[in-house]
Parts: sequence; C-alpha cells; structure tokens
Amino acid sequence: MVQTRALRGWLTALVITIAALVAAAAEADSLDSFLTELTPADLVPGADGFGPVRSDVPVAPVLKAGETVAYAFLTSDFVGTTGYSGKPIHVVAAIDTDAVLTGVKLVKHSEPIVLIGIPNSKMVKLTESYAGLDLKAEAAAGGDAHDLDIISGATVTIMVIDDSLVRAGIKVARALGLGGLSPVQPDGPKREVDMAREEVADWTTLAGDGSVRRMTLDVGQINAAFEATGDQRAIRRRERGAPDDTFIDMHMALVSVPSIGKSLLGEAEYQNLTSWLKEGEHAILVLGRGSYSFKGSGYVRGGIFDRVQLIQGDASVRFFDRQHKRLGSLATADSPSFAELDLFKIPADAEFDPAEPFRLQLLVQRSVGALERAFLTFDLGYKLPEQYLLPAAPAPKVVEDDTSEAAAKAALWQRIWKDRTVEIGVLAVMLLVLTGVFFFQFQATVNARTFYWFRIGYLTVTLVFLGWYANAQLSVVNLMALAGSLRSGFSWDAFLLDPLVFIQWFAVAAALLFWGRGAYCGWLCPFGALQELTNKIARAFKVPQITLPWGLHERLWPAKYMIFLGLFAVSMVSIPLAETYAEVEPFKTAIILKFVRDWPFVVFAVALLLAGLFIERFYCRYMCPLGAALAIPARVRMFDWLKRYHECGHPCQTCANECPVQAIHPTGEINPNECVNCLHCQVLYQSEAKCPVVIKQLKRRAKTGSPAPDVALGRPPANHPNANRIKVS
Repeated sequence: MVQTRALRGWLTALVITIAALVAAAAEADSLDSFLTELTPADLVPGADGFGPVRSDVPVAPVLKAGETVAYAFLTSDFVGTTGYSGKPIHVVAAIDTDAVLTGVKLVKHSEPIVLIGIPNSKMVKLTESYAGLDLKAEAAAGGDAHDLDIISGATVTIMVIDDSLVRAGIKVARALGLGGLSPVQPDGPKREVDMAREEVADWTTLAGDGSVRRMTLDVGQINAAFEATGDQRAIRRRERGAPDDTFIDMHMALVSVPSIGKSLLGEAEYQNLTSWLKEGEHAILVLGRGSYSFKGSGYVRGGIFDRVQLIQGDASVRFFDRQHKRLGSLATADSPSFAELDLFKIPADAEFDPAEPFRLQLLVQRSVGALERAFLTFDLGYKLPEQYLLPAAPAPKVVEDDTSEAAAKAALWQRIWKDRTVEIGVLAVMLLVLTGVFFFQFQATVNARTFYWFRIGYLTVTLVFLGWYANAQLSVVNLMALAGSLRSGFSWDAFLLDPLVFIQWFAVAAALLFWGRGAYCGWLCPFGALQELTNKIARAFKVPQITLPWGLHERLWPAKYMIFLGLFAVSMVSIPLAETYAEVEPFKTAIILKFVRDWPFVVFAVALLLAGLFIERFYCRYMCPLGAALAIPARVRMFDWLKRYHECGHPCQTCANECPVQAIHPTGEINPNECVNCLHCQVLYQSEAKCPVVIKQLKRRAKTGSPAPDVALGRPPANHPNANRIKVS
C-alpha cells in the first residue's frame, strides 16, 4: 500500500521545487534567448559584443570595438522548414556586409532521426562548416552554388538545415541590402494559367513545345561527374555498364494545367487528379527509366522522398508519401515506355507559382563505404510554355484571419486521416474486439486454453501492427504536450495530426471510466506486449521466475508515480527538457526506432526486457510513468467487473500467486491501480481444476446431484453464504 504520509511530504517538496523552477523558466525560442548562450566570437572571429535585436528585421548587430561587422539571425525567424519532428531546426548564423556567412551555430533541434547512430557533435560540426558561404552566389544560382554535404542516415535533416540556412540568409541579405542584394522585384505583369484551355495533344507535340521537359544522364556522364569531385572513394566505385548506357531518363510535366493533364493522363485520370488536389495545390508528373530511380527505396510511410526536391526561387518543396500517387500508364499513344510514373502534389502553403520557372533537383548518391555515401545534384528545369498563360488580373487584398488559418489546419489533418484509412480501420476493429471481450469477460474466459492463445495473438498484433508498423505507441510525452497546450492555448489540430494516437487516447479516456488503466496497459501498449511475449518465451525455455516478497513489491509501486510527477514538474518549466528525461520510457528505442539507436539507449531498453524475463512486466510494475499517469484518473472508474469469492485471500491464494503483475493483495483484494486487466483471475474464477470454490461445488454435485455453479455467467453457487456480496456488473 502506498505510504500516504511519505507521499504527501514528497508532493509538498515537489510543489516548492516547481515554484522555484517556474520563477527561472526558460524564455521562448527566440534570437534573444539563443544569443545569451553564445559569445560574439562564436559567430565572428574577434567580435566582442551583440547589439539589441532590431524591430524592423529580427537581426542583432555583431560588434567589434563598437563597430557593426555582421548581423546575427535565427533561421526559424525567416523560414518555416521543418524536419521529421515537425518542428523547426534552430540555427543562429551571422552574415557580414558582403553577404557572406561568418559563423553558424546549431542551437536547438528536436530531430529523432539525429539520434539513430549519429553523434550530435557530427551534426554540429557539419552545421558550422557553412561559415564562409557566399550568399550572393547562392542568390544568383537559386541556392545551388554550393555542394551539399550529406551525413548518411540523416539525409533529410541535413537538407532541412541547408535549406533553412541558405533561404534565411538570402532573405536577411536582401532585407538589409547586404552584398548588393535587394528585395526581388517582379519583372513585368504577373501571369496566371489559362484554366479554360483544354486542348488535347500527343506526346510528340508536348515534348516539342516544352510542355514535357526531359533530362537524360548516361553512365559515362555520372562517372565523369564523380571523378570531377576528386573523391577517390567515389571514383573507385564506378557505375557499372557501358558509358552510353542510360543512367536515368527523367521527364516532367505540370499536369495540374488542364490541357497538359488531360493529354497525358486522360479524362478520367485527370478528374481523379482534380479531386485529389485542393484549392491552391498543383501537381507534377515525373517519369523515369534507366538504372537509377528518382524515388529510391528509402522512404517509408510517413517519410520523405529524399532524392528529389522542387525549387522555385528561394523556396523548395520536399514531397512526403502522402503527397504522392503512382500512375499506371500514359494516355498518349505515341509516348515511350517508362518504369516509373509518379504524381507529386505541391501543397498550397509552398506558395508555388505555376507561371514562374522552377526546377526539379535530382540527388544522385553513390556508396563509398558500409554506411557512407557521396552525393551529386542535377537539375531538370521547367517553364510553362507561353500558350498556357494569360495576363493576371490584379490580385485582391487578402486579409488573413483566424478562420482561414483554422480551415487550413483542418484540411491538413483531414488529409492525413484519409491517407491512413486502412490503419484506422484495423485499430477500430481491435478496439471493438477488446470491448466485446471486456463486456463478455466470462464467456471469453470460460476456456482457459482458447483465451490464452487469443491473448497471445492480440498482443502480437498490438506489438507488430500498432507498435513496429504504425508507431502508435502512447507516451507520457503526449500528456506533457497536452498540459503544455492547455497552458499556451489549446488547439485540437496538433493532436489530430496523428490519427492512431488520437483514437487511442480517446479510447483510453473512455476505458478509464469502465475498466481503469488496464485496458491500455494490458492490451494496447506495444512495449507492454513486448515484455509479456518475451516473458512467455522465457518461461517456455524454463527461465526461473522471481516473485518479490509482498512487502518489497508493495513499496516499489510508488516509484513509477514519483517518476511521473517528476517529469510533470519538469514539463511545467521546459517541455524539451522533460522530453529528454522521458527517455526513462524505452518506447522510442524499442518500438519507434526498433532498437536502431545509440548503444546506451539500446542497453537500457534491453536491460528492462531482460529483467522482464525473470519478473514479468518488470517495467510496467515499478517504472512506467505512463501507467502511473493513467492510474490516477482511473480511480473514478464506475464499475467493478472482476469477480471474487469470499474465499479469495482467506484462505485461497491461487489468484494472488498466479497474477502476472502481483496486483492481488494476500487478503484477496485486487489493486485496480496495478491491475492490467489480463483477465487471468477470471479464468481461474471458473476453473474446474484450480478454483477451490468451483471444485468444492463440483464435488457436492457429484454427491447430491445438485446443479453445478453457473460460473460462466459470473454467478457463484446459489447456496454460497456470501452470494449477494459478489458484484455482477
């Protein structure tokens, strides 16, 4: 039993600690806050001070002997490029009066990919290597005047940092007029696409007038390009084949233009395309053949196509899998055959202008070691032919308001839910099946062997589908994010972006009223399933099981509550810091990243699983802050479904001895805070081989011929002295 007095004293100390920490809470992510962590010499050699952040442009002068020698800026103030985490990667850089970066510092990121075998020091070193980048050349070349240095395993993250630095730097240079750069002025009247033009043409015509653009690279060109880099490792690993063999033959067309789209896709497929695209969105068709794929095989559901990106001016667009569709064939009879035919959606927030030139950049990679690659980029340029354009009407003033912003966010999560229809359906079936089992628990547990294998199968689906496939592992971090959102202004949109996690939290909230925390912890938690399944395997190999003395076991229960309250306290001050300490949860390592992570995290997760081989669900019992967080509101549950006999605990200890998590007191009561609703006690409740009450009644029946107890309906023997005490809900 939890020691109330000790816990009360601990909570008092915790409240005092929170008050002290809140008083010293960190500032929001801003240039001011990050500059306090840097010295001027970090950004400009010999500099000795920072001036105040300007009110017109968010930059701070970097001073040397009182003179302004450069301007410091935060990339996330100028561009909103985000990585895998969905959060900006914060980089502070300084730019001198000649539009050259004098220093760069990676100050904050939330990228989970960086943790997969990549030291943070390597990321910092690469980011700092951008010092010396000439932004005048980048502005002239559209951000492509430098070589992109890729770290294997973090391709997208590095591309996000590169994009943020270059685009933000150019914006700062133009805003301040550095290096002779000035804000881009439009050349001539704005143009817009003639959406009424719907003439259909053949492939030859489209290729001839520039509606379809082409880039062809042969093996000889690729080998020569890598030779020009001087990288001997890349030079030695030459592309196989004759020099004139096709490496890639890539074509592109802007198929959201009606005439081009109907010509290449056909009427029916074009209508499908228009249904897929929302207002302000466009689509390109990319075709490819040859030995090199422009898609590659590295992207996964929820991932990014890292071999291609669309670039227009200072803006770039990388495509997620939800912005992609495969095309079966072309409608033009005279078109060549292609191995890859793919549609990519350009989102509305990319501010893409179809009337302006753009390019599709192809990343060509070559393995130079077991885990290292060399990279080159090639551009396929595109400009919509003149016949598809009209002079644009003067654009009306658009006043952005909260309504339009909310509509855009709603459209985003609705698209995500639509893309994950199958996974949502599978989860819905899992929840319906589990609800049925709980409502009809005695029918479900009447046959011990059948129920055992049902549970093993359900836990396997939880681990493989919810965990390793869908990455839908709930975490105490979700609760801390919810608390932070409630403090800063709650919005449903952020939580709706992950439909499986959202549905599970909604189901958990409902289950807490009916069954307590066990509905999730015992059935839907992937890491819990992993622990139980590995313990079952250990038992099959005769691994000895350890039963802790009841007094020690009972006193270890509060540990997980203390861990949760400690994390919650830290989250009041800093969500990122709390996320760091939340690594006490091995969920990210074992479930999300599937043990592909730095060795300390893997060792920690494996150690917990090893402990679970000897003490079933060791982590769930004593360390899980999520289980503790769910147990607290579960105290308000409305029903008591688990049936007990008067003899349970006095003297019978069968259920207490066999409870997988020791949630049954020696006196017979089930502790709902620790119970995981595995229903094993309900199997024993009606077992003719193990339950003394049932066995006694069977013997009495054999002697007197009286009816057997109807335990399958949850009813004890009719002549039991405490029959009326036993709840049937």
